[in-house]
Amino acid sequence: MESHAEAAVDLDVIAGNVTALRERSAPSEVMAVVKADGYGHGIIPAARAAVRGGARWLGVVHVAEALKLRAAGIGAPLLCLMAIGEDAHAAAIRARVDLAAGSVAMIRRICAAAAEAGQPARVHLKADTGLSRGGATAREWPSVVDAALAAQAGGHLRVVGLWSHFASADEPGNPSVGGQLAAFRDATDYAEKAGITPELRHIANTAAALIVPEARLDLVRLGGAIYGLSTLPGGAPGWLRPAMTLRARLTQVKRVPPGTGVSYGHRYVTSAESTLGLVPLGYADGVPRAASGALLTYARGARWPVAGTVCMDQFVIDFGDEPVAEGDEVVLFGPGADGEPTAQEWGEALGTISYEIVTGIGARVPRVYTGDGAHGAARASGRVR
Repeated sequence: MESHAEAAVDLDVIAGNVTALRERSAPSEVMAVVKADGYGHGIIPAARAAVRGGARWLGVVHVAEALKLRAAGIGAPLLCLMAIGEDAHAAAIRARVDLAAGSVAMIRRICAAAAEAGQPARVHLKADTGLSRGGATAREWPSVVDAALAAQAGGHLRVVGLWSHFASADEPGNPSVGGQLAAFRDATDYAEKAGITPELRHIANTAAALIVPEARLDLVRLGGAIYGLSTLPGGAPGWLRPAMTLRARLTQVKRVPPGTGVSYGHRYVTSAESTLGLVPLGYADGVPRAASGALLTYARGARWPVAGTVCMDQFVIDFGDEPVAEGDEVVLFGPGADGEPTAQEWGEALGTISYEIVTGIGARVPRVYTGDGAHGAARASGRVR
């Protein structure tokens, strides 16, 4: 480790996860979702690794993310999953980026953008089957389908996909999953009878792709799974591997007497003479302040609790009588193979999910890449080891 801290990303792990997921999802095609800077792993390196692993499609949220991938020379089929009115849709259309629409108003915006781009848009119509987030409700769906068919007849767009999203697929046995599948079948049946002939129907997110076989339609959308993460109870299955390891080096070590208050508010006080080590990561880097007191660090073959309040740029570990020294490595999370915590454990300990942990790692923590494609990744968004 060259710097005081790094988020090391193994691109071979991402590619291997995609390959394993593709094999288990066949014959469905795989979309690797690389939104939010590739879940904090780096959007361009993650996308390239996913395509290398067999992902046919890529998914993002914002048009800006899609255009960044195109500017990097990534030509895989690409869908913007969130319909945002002010996005640069004309540029997306010219860049061969598919767009999502879940309302008549969005279809109108896309038609205007297609006229500006001078070519028809490729559109995936989204049905709200129960998440109550984006997409058209059952009541709105006929008007959305009619508007899309009219726009298609006018040469402004082609409806190439029909899709939806689950609310509770990560809760095994939740009855809403079957209800949403039935609602999606109703929506697709209506659209197809009205004259839409989609290339793709898709509803499965990571959790559904893993445990709801009947949700694996023409395409499955895999987000956390390609990085070795999942919101399922207990996390991802063992055949998926976490791709990111967050680590740092102790920047200062000091011996203190019993009764020494540590960090803001002295919420932690040493019970005996102890060695304190300073870790140069804090909540500005994505280490949640709520981690104070949690047994979520690993050094010298053992786990250690966070001593006292996590600060903006640093936190302290009480190593007791362990002979640590400045420059020693501390791992916050990783694959877990050597006994270090995982992002899943961080999420469970802090009442959240592993996705929030990895996407929260700040930009000032350098991403360092290993594996095939690491040198290109270094040029794109980080460094290589």
